[in-house]
Amino acid sequence: MRTKVLTVVAALVGAALVSGPFAWAEPEPYLVGRGIADVTGPAAENGMMGYSKFDQKTTGIHQRLRSRAYVVVDRATNKRVAYVNADLAMIFRAVQEGVLTKLQAKYGSTYTRENLLLSATHTHSGPGGQSHNLAYNLSILGMQPQALAAVVDGITESVVEAHDDVKPGSISLGVGELANASVNRSRVAFDRNPDKGAFPAGIDPQMTVLKFRQGTANVGAISWFATHNTSITNANTLISPDNKGYAAYQWEHDDEGVRYLDDTAGFVAAFPNTNAGDMSPNLNLKPGSGPTENEWENARVIGERQNRKAQEVYRGPQSAMSGGVDSRMRFVDMSAVRVEGRYTDTAQPGTTCSGVVGASTIAGSIEDGPAIPGFSEGMQSPWKKLFEPLQMEVPQWLRDCQFPKASLVPTGLIGATPNIVPLQIVRIGQLHLVAVPGEVTITAGLRIRKAVAAEAGVPLQNVLIQGYANDYSQYVTTPEEYDSQQYEGGSTLFGRNTTPAYQQEFAKLAASMKAGTALPAGPNPGKPPFTDLNLQTGVVLDDKPADKRYGDVLVAPKTSYGRGETVTSVFVTGHPKNNLHRNHTFLEVQRQVNGQWTRVADDGDWATRYKWERVGIAFSNATITWQIPADTPAGTYRIVHHGDEKSGWTGKITGFTGATTAFTVA
Repeated sequence: MRTKVLTVVAALVGAALVSGPFAWAEPEPYLVGRGIADVTGPAAENGMMGYSKFDQKTTGIHQRLRSRAYVVVDRATNKRVAYVNADLAMIFRAVQEGVLTKLQAKYGSTYTRENLLLSATHTHSGPGGQSHNLAYNLSILGMQPQALAAVVDGITESVVEAHDDVKPGSISLGVGELANASVNRSRVAFDRNPDKGAFPAGIDPQMTVLKFRQGTANVGAISWFATHNTSITNANTLISPDNKGYAAYQWEHDDEGVRYLDDTAGFVAAFPNTNAGDMSPNLNLKPGSGPTENEWENARVIGERQNRKAQEVYRGPQSAMSGGVDSRMRFVDMSAVRVEGRYTDTAQPGTTCSGVVGASTIAGSIEDGPAIPGFSEGMQSPWKKLFEPLQMEVPQWLRDCQFPKASLVPTGLIGATPNIVPLQIVRIGQLHLVAVPGEVTITAGLRIRKAVAAEAGVPLQNVLIQGYANDYSQYVTTPEEYDSQQYEGGSTLFGRNTTPAYQQEFAKLAASMKAGTALPAGPNPGKPPFTDLNLQTGVVLDDKPADKRYGDVLVAPKTSYGRGETVTSVFVTGHPKNNLHRNHTFLEVQRQVNGQWTRVADDGDWATRYKWERVGIAFSNATITWQIPADTPAGTYRIVHHGDEKSGWTGKITGFTGATTAFTVA
């Protein structure tokens, strides 16, 4: 029955997409461009963002993190938008400001807060320290300038590449359903919603795929699907883009033949999140469990399922996009929104209030387990120890606004979390992207989408939540979910009227867009306290055994291997913070072809691992592994390591390269 309904809905969506205003008669109504760049931060001794675990610090790379960018220009009006999806936990305002500063230095007013949408996949296996807000840097030990620069520079490069790539093209849209890549991790809260019937299985199965063509060439895709990018647990310390990163890698690399270190971008496939606040990829409702008991295999399988469904939709019936390109963005103080009664669940006017974290977050849980307060002591968040002393008696109005949240920590009042956040809507043809600076549950997302669709005068299917966009302010739950105070409700900063406030404020943006009118920019967010605090030590110096050189091989591979076996080699190395090797690599797997060594894999590939380990005070080793893929050609291979060492005498950083002896793959 669901399949038949979906077919009808898809047909209606197609009709709506081609019937909108500003239709362009030409077969290529847009200029489209795509770009991709590396946003991988420090691969060692940098706190990781997402699980808020103090001892989860980077120790190497599973796969590099990428920023994928798309520029769309309406040829009829010359209006443009730039869309970015990056392999990050969140986009913080510090990142948005940094990217805008660089783009405007290069292009003037071509890209602004209004027409640039930055979003994250929400991987929890990347370096942190890119926020202006203390709460999101605590477990990282402060702002990490090197990590922030890597993200800002990489995102900027991807947009520049997309800008330079624009050519006459067309865009089309398809919709499908994916039912085996997510589960509702907060069913107790979800079941309180009177409109839960919109999601019979408790999940949002919709996969929405935007297809980009330049002339007759397929050049890119954006595939939105709601699931947390947390197949990999907080026990991991290798940088990884997790399941959504694997989906992108598989499409781009395996199917389209892209090599990330080549000069051309090739096909660019982004897998952004939508309203994934209560959607988990851990199908057994336990971190690292489901569909298997191996977290790496889970990331691969959940990623592959997203990729295969996206390609099925991409190559199936598509509805041609036509109509204008537009955008609206304004800052809203979410701590002080007066909400009209038509948006609240009581039909009475309500308010929001300053950001407050509740008991279910402080004492509550590791993210992406079943969201029930009272996890075992060993799984409690570091928020508990750090913020518990800050709990205090708060004014009656704040308690009322946040009721029934208990054990209040006023993070908004002390600037630890943002109160003023960017709200944005981007329109490409008839597709409206509602950019929310947080994690939206599926029912909260449905209500916000309905409010926008009503004001914009478009079908609901033409409106998508783009989560984790432009800044981060934690969760967005419905009033009913908030009352349950599960993990998501306890992490909803602005009280039980948070979703009604977003409904109202995004509806204003949609009405402005439909009417073609401008909106005031809203209050200036300012810069919170402790922005530049950094307690993480940097690299003092590198050293090595007296009888060794940097790049020397400590553990050599065997002389021969079969497909499926794992090659392991260990090198004398320096600290990875000396040189991030962004847009390059710490390792190469090389094959001998006609007497020349040719790269066949690097640290962006699924089959490789680069792990750094400190030995003593200043020595360090790099362990490189390669699990030989089943389709690897027989031949002669070797492992190469690229590293850098810092002199304790001069502070000079010097690069080096080491290589193993050759081995054969039979």
